[in-house]
Amino acid sequence: MISSPKPETKIFFAIVLLAVSFFTGCSNGDSDSTTAASPPTFSDALTYHGVLTYHNDNARTGQNLQETLLTPANVKSATFGKLFSFPVDGYVYAQPLYVSNVPIRGQLHNVVFVATEHNSVYAFDADNQTELWHVSFIGTANGILTTTVPYQDTASPPGYTASKPYPEGCADLTPEIGITGTPVIDPATGTLYVVAKTKETNGANVAYEHRLHALDITSGDSKPGSGQALQASVPGTTAPNDRGRVLFQSLRQNQRAALLLNNNVISVAFSSHCVIRPYQGWVLAYDATTLGLLGAFNTVPNDPKGKGGIWHSGGGPAADANGNVFVMTGDGPFDPTPGVDSYSDSVLKLTNGSLTISDYFTPFNQKELENANADMSAAGPLLLPDRSAGLPHLMVSLGKQGIAYLLNRDNLGKFQVDSDSQIVQSFDWGTGGLCGVGRCIIFGTPAYFENTVYMAAVKDTLRAYTLSNGKLALSGQSTNTFQWPGATPVISANGSRDGIVWALETNGSGAPAVLYAYSAANVSIALYNSNENTARDNPGPAIKFSVPTVVNGKVYVGSDKHVSVFGLLP
Repeated sequence: MISSPKPETKIFFAIVLLAVSFFTGCSNGDSDSTTAASPPTFSDALTYHGVLTYHNDNARTGQNLQETLLTPANVKSATFGKLFSFPVDGYVYAQPLYVSNVPIRGQLHNVVFVATEHNSVYAFDADNQTELWHVSFIGTANGILTTTVPYQDTASPPGYTASKPYPEGCADLTPEIGITGTPVIDPATGTLYVVAKTKETNGANVAYEHRLHALDITSGDSKPGSGQALQASVPGTTAPNDRGRVLFQSLRQNQRAALLLNNNVISVAFSSHCVIRPYQGWVLAYDATTLGLLGAFNTVPNDPKGKGGIWHSGGGPAADANGNVFVMTGDGPFDPTPGVDSYSDSVLKLTNGSLTISDYFTPFNQKELENANADMSAAGPLLLPDRSAGLPHLMVSLGKQGIAYLLNRDNLGKFQVDSDSQIVQSFDWGTGGLCGVGRCIIFGTPAYFENTVYMAAVKDTLRAYTLSNGKLALSGQSTNTFQWPGATPVISANGSRDGIVWALETNGSGAPAVLYAYSAANVSIALYNSNENTARDNPGPAIKFSVPTVVNGKVYVGSDKHVSVFGLLP
């Protein structure tokens, strides 16, 4: 989804903007009025371009193939480094998004959009640090006080009897919970969709809500229907329940996964805060125009255990060219029998909008995965580009087990007792050694470029796997290792040339982040890392699972209350 308008297109809109600004800024000669008309937005004329969604596209490949400024030759400490940073009001778990040539107040800007856990969305000029607009979803209106959710409010409810209760609340997101999942931008309408979690107090009444907001990227103004609370129910027996329907309960649900915009449908996926029940994996689908609910899917609607969360370590549901939606689920029960419909530790293929299951894959050792907390949803799905030979539609699924699954999207394979021989391929990517006891765990989404898949597990190297004869085989690895939680790599390239793999070492939230760049052709060649000149290039305290955004000669890195911007040095 990365592309830039032709130069003549940019010039045309710049001239139009100047002309319209001039004429609308002058009073009519036949009138005494001196009130200027509002600047144009060109929402009906422009198709916006940039990094509009998590990991660059709906296949979640992580690749920007139109990067002409950054090359393996100039990404080195002598010529590349930190340029400046944007201050914000909270932690930045969501990946920064980028749109080129946005008309704001009569001027065209390249814009970076940043969402924070303090329930804010910012628009910054990507090239000169200027704050263009800022929207906050907290405050007081109509007697209702709206705040972020203190993490302590997620404490285990009375009667919670699991082996690991959380009496002080889940400290996974601290000190507050607001916007966690990466927003998504519609290039046709210039609308940014984002989900904010809020605590709403009206006298003695307290409610916890997830609200879907639709913002005009030129102004931050809310669009019709924006701000509605996400509410849903499905038939089933799992708690919380009302007369045979499982209720979506915002307090217990964590909107961790990035949003998906697919054929005018917004899909929003949920997991939990830690493992505090009652929770389930949910996907809710909304009409992008009306923001009306189209469908609701619950991974375990008929099991007292619940669970089956959709985590993806921040990664989003993926979608193919036919509009099918793919998600991966976490620990919980598995039983696909009609009337039970439990799909934990599985890869699911859902129909866009209605969210009915059309296919799935569950490893033969699902029960072992459940007992070992080795869930499939620690990583996000990666859909490979269509192939002209062999099986045309493949996808990669990774997770805590340390096994990679290469699946046929046209026939995922469902469940088979005793082995996974029905799928295309499965293999260990690392056992023992660097990973210690057991296998290397993946938290994040792998990247794809030029027939190669890139991934970085916990306590492992950045690995490259080349697709050959329909199978993946190790073709290279970096010399450095990534500690917990590994990394989600992204790619910048000019078509098939000048490929660079970018990855953030976070070592858990709070430790200093390190930005790495490698040659995509040979990841053993490290081009740059921000520790080479820490006085200049320190990105600041790390945010776990964070993903850099690489576009138009710059790299944007979210952190604790700021976004660092890297690029070619002046």
